[in-house]
Amino acid sequence: MVEIDVILLVAAVVLIAAIIAARIGARVGLPSLLLFLGLGLVMGDSGLGIPFDDADLAQALGFAALVVILAEGGLTTRWSDIRSSTMVAGLLATVGVGISVGLMTLFGHYVLGLPIWIALLLGAVTSPTDAAAVFSVLRAVPIPASLRGALEAESGLNDAPTVLLVVMASSLAVGQPTEVGILGILGLIVIELLGGVAIGVGLGWLGTQILRRVALPSSGLYPLSILVWTIFTYGIAALIHASGFAAVYVCALILGNVQLPHRAATRSFVEGIGWIAQIGLFVMLGLLAFPDRVTPRAALIAITAGLFLTLVARPASVVACAAWFKVPARYQVFLSWAGLRGAVPIVLATIPLAQGVEGAEFLFDVVLVFVIVFTCLQGPTLPWVARLLGLVDDETAQDVEVEVAPLDKISADLLQVRIPPKSRLAGVEVGELRLPKDTVVSLIIREDRPFYPDARERIKVGDELLIVTPEDKRDDTEERLRAVGQRGRLARWRSGTARQSAS
Repeated sequence: MVEIDVILLVAAVVLIAAIIAARIGARVGLPSLLLFLGLGLVMGDSGLGIPFDDADLAQALGFAALVVILAEGGLTTRWSDIRSSTMVAGLLATVGVGISVGLMTLFGHYVLGLPIWIALLLGAVTSPTDAAAVFSVLRAVPIPASLRGALEAESGLNDAPTVLLVVMASSLAVGQPTEVGILGILGLIVIELLGGVAIGVGLGWLGTQILRRVALPSSGLYPLSILVWTIFTYGIAALIHASGFAAVYVCALILGNVQLPHRAATRSFVEGIGWIAQIGLFVMLGLLAFPDRVTPRAALIAITAGLFLTLVARPASVVACAAWFKVPARYQVFLSWAGLRGAVPIVLATIPLAQGVEGAEFLFDVVLVFVIVFTCLQGPTLPWVARLLGLVDDETAQDVEVEVAPLDKISADLLQVRIPPKSRLAGVEVGELRLPKDTVVSLIIREDRPFYPDARERIKVGDELLIVTPEDKRDDTEERLRAVGQRGRLARWRSGTARQSAS
């Protein structure tokens, strides 16, 4: 009982310290994920002396945290943002990773003088972008939705093939031969990846049907049910040897973009759970690390390999994948620089460590330095690079936030809409919204005062609108609100004119 009390107390102190660190990081422009890692380093053997050297446990906990982070990323990603970028993201997550791994392996072996297996593993663990880093950093930068969507989708999908590659390379490095050759390994990666996507689509659709038809006794059960369903999807995929990471991300993406009750509450819930997963993951990896073991050679190799990856391998993979889709050059430059690495390389580095690959400890030290140095370099400079390339629009209207609650007895939904700063809904009269048939603005809450609006009432920033709409008109209502929020009261005609011009 005493031990449980101590564990709970220490966990609470760590979380409070991590939250304070996140606040400090936001104010000084330093990625909070690195502060969590630093917290773990302070608590570890080199600091307060808390022992933790179980690579197998670290790998298992790391994978569990990545599942939650990918689920949070999928549930909070809008399909409309990534739809136009899925092909580019898919190529970057597969072909792009392959090109990066190949170039890094050659550079590590022939230039840095690393053993071939360590060079291959270094390329494999550092090539994928990190979902936690991408989701937490990029969503604060007002760049085009298609560009952000490409990076988010890539980070959600590229863990799957990389994990398979690292596991197979680690097995070969310790003398466990495979019955298939290189082409067989590549084929197996493709099969497991496609299998994971298929399972994600199937269980995502099934979860949608179940959650739409089951009336839960408490609104708090909806977010919990959705998150648990995505984890269930991962477990099913892993059980039949498909890619669980691809399955959980695709399933979460589907559940996050369909008509389910309490969507805003679900988003807030999974973001909180995602933060806990990120904090726990980075603190644990900090505990596992031994900074005093890092040699000058390991640090030099980490920085040299990082420069090659950032300035050569990543841009080469982006050009090879994006050129087919005529992606603008400035977009390609940003895609190259925004290939953020975070926890994923360190988690992947625990795989050869757990399997006893010779030189795995040295590889882990290299990856640790690599992540710290290049996250500090790339994360804080992303807004500056986006501005330099002309990709930032500070005047872009913020999207309206819509919360949904079901009104089962009348087959309708109650939408709670908050009007954010710079939204072009501000100044529009209620009658000018031109919402779908049988949809009404039933209440406006302004400065904590509710009132029923007439058609001439002008909407203001900070207002909360309660709108009742039939279930079959909900999508049209949300689309209309977002269109007016982005383009103003003439959104319908402006979008129509744009389509005519495009044709």
